[in-house]
Order: sequence, then structure tokens, then C-alpha cells
Amino acid sequence: MDLMEKLSILGAAARYDASCASSGSNRRGQKGSLGAAVACGVCHSWSEDGRCVSLLKILLSNACIYNCAYCANRRGSDVPRATFTPDEVARLTTEFYRRNYIEGLFLSSAVVRSPDYTMELLIKTLTLLRTQYNFHGYVHVKVIPGASQELIQEMGLLADRISVNIELPTSQSLMLLAPDKKKDDILTPMGVIRQLKEANKEERRLFKSAPVFAPSGQSTQLIVGATPDSDAQILRLSSSLYERYRLRRVYFSAYVPVGRHPSLPPPDAQTPLLREHRLYQADWLMRYYCFSVDEIVEQGENLDEDVDPKTSWALRHLSFFPVEVNKADLPTLLRVPGIGPISARRILEARKTRQLEHSDLKRLGVVLKRASFFITCKGRFSAAVPLESPLLRAHVQDRTGLEGQLQYPLPEFPSPAAFPAYTEG
Repeated sequence: MDLMEKLSILGAAARYDASCASSGSNRRGQKGSLGAAVACGVCHSWSEDGRCVSLLKILLSNACIYNCAYCANRRGSDVPRATFTPDEVARLTTEFYRRNYIEGLFLSSAVVRSPDYTMELLIKTLTLLRTQYNFHGYVHVKVIPGASQELIQEMGLLADRISVNIELPTSQSLMLLAPDKKKDDILTPMGVIRQLKEANKEERRLFKSAPVFAPSGQSTQLIVGATPDSDAQILRLSSSLYERYRLRRVYFSAYVPVGRHPSLPPPDAQTPLLREHRLYQADWLMRYYCFSVDEIVEQGENLDEDVDPKTSWALRHLSFFPVEVNKADLPTLLRVPGIGPISARRILEARKTRQLEHSDLKRLGVVLKRASFFITCKGRFSAAVPLESPLLRAHVQDRTGLEGQLQYPLPEFPSPAAFPAYTEG
């Protein structure tokens, strides 16, 4: 099998992994080296400065020893198999970078022989890339569950971001659909990464020249819709992962039917993209809007798909509104649909010099088509219908992203010439 055939197979095999957007790395380029990674991020995500940046997203191998029912690359799946050598991945990355196709690499792998053996292959690949090929661009690599702490530490010193995919929300689902995997094999590496990250931070405080361990932190991925687990269970797990392991992101991947199993949705089941989208919005509320899980899913176990979670909360708490824009503090402003962290801070800054009118808010980034129903400016209410109107829900019903930002993946790539696109808010 030639290199392009391998690339076609292993590029397509990586398309189900959503957790590849990045931010926060600052690996500087060096004279005579290739590439650099900066804090704005890579991987077809929207960076903080508005750029869309890309990375090569591939598996090292799809020849897996595990037989996870939800995975297209499981042992029992009838798909073409291929495995890159470490040198092939290093050469592909540098050649694609020279051609301006990519700015970095996302590398994962099926489990070949054993977790430690697979990790050794991944580490060898990164070592070649960083030393022999002198590549200093962004690299995100997956930690194989069950790998040793020594290998995790070695990998973290070579990569910008590392991640361990938890995949399923409950241990019961994992036992049912992925009998080869154990919950502790997934959670233990997460704890190891956090400990190594904190130890590295202290080391760098004492010795500025010490290498940085995973400067972009760690992330994980949860599959949505493969099991009957509710949105409440998924969000409570996500909240726990953020708190316990200091994850940078939890990614949600809508389940795409890849085979038949009595505990999985049928092959013709619709991919729950809207549900995935709502979970991303709820995740945003937890991380940036000071909402707790119990506030987001206080009624029922699943999110309302007709309105975004923030608007859903507002409709259940109409007594909290309207909010006077010229008097409300930051936490109160963040509860208003259509007002995000940036626009809320702009409001606080702008009203230091004047009383704001409705006409001022759009220039400050407020989404008035939602916010106008829940605010007053200088005591005046300007929405089309009052808060007590039975038509309010119809007016605020909207299927765009939180404050207008799309969170779910765009279509995957069909050939090596194009790369999978994701957005990161």
C-alpha cells in the first residue's frame, strides 16, 4: 500500500474524533525550524483573532485490538486496514506544512498490540517530528487509555495538547458497548496528566528553562446518542471532569451509526446534531456564564431543542426579568439571552460615561433579536411582545448557536486534499 492510499484510509478513519480544536499553546518557532504554535490555536477552528486555521488529522493505525460497538475501526468491522510508520507521519506533516496545507498535526490511533506499544509508536513519531524534522508547529496527540505514567509524561513534553477520550457517559454503557475498556483506564491518565501539569508548572516557576508539559492542557470527547444516557447525565459528568481534572474542553460527538448492535440505534437512525449543538451551548453556559448544571437541566433530563439552554432558563424564570441594562451587575447581565461575556463587559465600560439606549446595544455586540424581550434601557421596554405574552416563546425560538456561534462539526473531508472543519467559540 502506498502512502496516499494509507492517507486516504487513515484520514477518513479519524473523522469521528471531534476533540481536535485547540488553543493556548505558545511553542515558538526557531531559526532553521519549521512552523510555530501560538495561543490563537489551530485545526480548522475559529481562533480568537478570527482566523480559520487547519491541521492534518489522521490515525497512526486503524488496526485495533478492541471491539467497541460504536467505533467504525473496531476489531470486528470490515473496513480496510492501514498503519503508518512513524517516519511516514513525520514526512507527511512536514511536506503538507511546506505546501501550506496545514499549520499543525492531530494524531490519534487505534490500539495496536497494547496501549503501551501504541504509545511508544506515537512517541517515536513525535520525537522524529520534533528532532529529526525540526518541526515546532502545533501537535495534538491522543493518550491511549491504560498507558503507563512514564509514557504519558514523555508524550506531554513533546505535544502541545494531549487528550484521553472518555467516549461514553456511564460505566454501565462502557461495559455494554466497550467491554475491552475499563473506566479506571480512562480516568487514571486524566488524573496523571493533571498531576504532571501541576508539577511542571512548579518546576518552571523554579527553572524558567524547563520544558513545558502539554501547554494547551488536556481535553476529552463524549459520544452523544449512542446510549440512552440523558443530557443531565452528560452535563454532570462534564462538570465533574472540568472540576476534577482541569480539562480545557469536553467535546461532544453526535453518534453516527456505523454498525448493528442490539444496544445501539439502528443504522438508519438520524444523527443527533441538534442535540450535540445544545450540549455545546450548555457547556458554554457552565464555563463562561456562571450557570450550574442543575439550573440548565432543572426540568427534565434532556435539553429543550426548540430554544437554546440560556433562553430556556429565561423562559422558566420570567420573574427575573426585565433587567435594566444601565444598573445590572455582570452576573445579572450574563443571564440575559443575547448578551455574552464580551458584550456584558462592554456595557459595563460604556455606561461609565453615559446612560445606554437600545440603539447603543447592537454596537456593543448584543443580539437584540433575543435580548430586547428581557431588558429595559432607562426604564423603557422595546420588544415586540411583553414578557407575559403567550407569543414570547415563538418570538425567541431560534436554532442558531449561543450568541450566534455554531458549535457542531461541519462536513468531514472526502479526500486528502481537504481537511475536516470544526468551529470553536
